[in-house]
Amino acid sequence: QIQLVESGGESVRAGGSLRLSCLGNKNTFQYFTMGWFRQAPGKEREFVAAISKKDGRTKYADSVKGRFTVSRDNALNTLYLQMNGLKIEDTATYYCAASILIDIIMTTGEWSYWGQGTQVTVYS
Repeated sequence: QIQLVESGGESVRAGGSLRLSCLGNKNTFQYFTMGWFRQAPGKEREFVAAISKKDGRTKYADSVKGRFTVSRDNALNTLYLQMNGLKIEDTATYYCAASILIDIIMTTGEWSYWGQGTQVTVYS
């Protein structure tokens, strides 16, 4: 099992940057593939980015490629999402998620554990 706590969400002007963090359990974090999802009002939760537990492979949604970077620090039990060049359409609640799978699956059903979410608002 793993408990996840996100932080770092706030309001930012379009074009700006934010770094989200997700803190997991000390003894189990390294055994999970970790990911970020987001959900805007009235929309379904969607995949943003993820990093594998095995070899650090990453995967990104097309909408964030080249702007967002996902990383992890197993020594600190922390997952990060560096978001640059933020756009108004990036406004959403961002969720950290954990999967026992090695492969990165972009659908929500394969992710067993979720954080409570952190709000990112991008304004013009």
